[in-house]
Amino acid sequence: MDIISTLGIAVALAMDAFSVSIASGLYIYKPYHKFYFRIAFHFGLFQFAMPIIGYFGGVAIEPIIKNFDHWIAFGLLLFIGIRMIIASFSQEEASFKGDPSKGFTLILLALATSIDALAVGLSFGVLHKPIIMPSIIIGITCALFSTLGVFLGRKASDIIGKRAELIGGCILIIIGLRILFAHMQ
Repeated sequence: MDIISTLGIAVALAMDAFSVSIASGLYIYKPYHKFYFRIAFHFGLFQFAMPIIGYFGGVAIEPIIKNFDHWIAFGLLLFIGIRMIIASFSQEEASFKGDPSKGFTLILLALATSIDALAVGLSFGVLHKPIIMPSIIIGITCALFSTLGVFLGRKASDIIGKRAELIGGCILIIIGLRILFAHMQ
């Protein structure tokens, strides 16, 4: 596969992570360097690994995964989005408990935004195309878009203030719904 096609796939796959990164940047008061790094590293790592996993999973698991992968992504994003919305109505200053760049929340977000990359890996396997270089490009592209997303989310948060958490939660749910509806057509 040529580099232009691979970059096109990488950018398309990075869009969910980019959107979730914006939502993460919206609600964190002052993202620090480790926040940017953890978001970019984990989102990029999952986007890198999932095509490889999909590639080696190949045809054997494709029929099983394609029937419910969109439900998994939707469920994960819905869960985190609802938590953020509920937290936005809290009277506490730092209402959302936790940091989206740490622990289980980070893993859930990285997994939810990389499930499409698994399907891409499956298609590469079925077509017997090389997977390592495309996976590297996909991972790096996602990491870059994730960093940009956190930055843009943080800048938008300065403008919208406390409502940022509510908006971020709604964005995650909308992304989940978009994934769900895209796969149901």
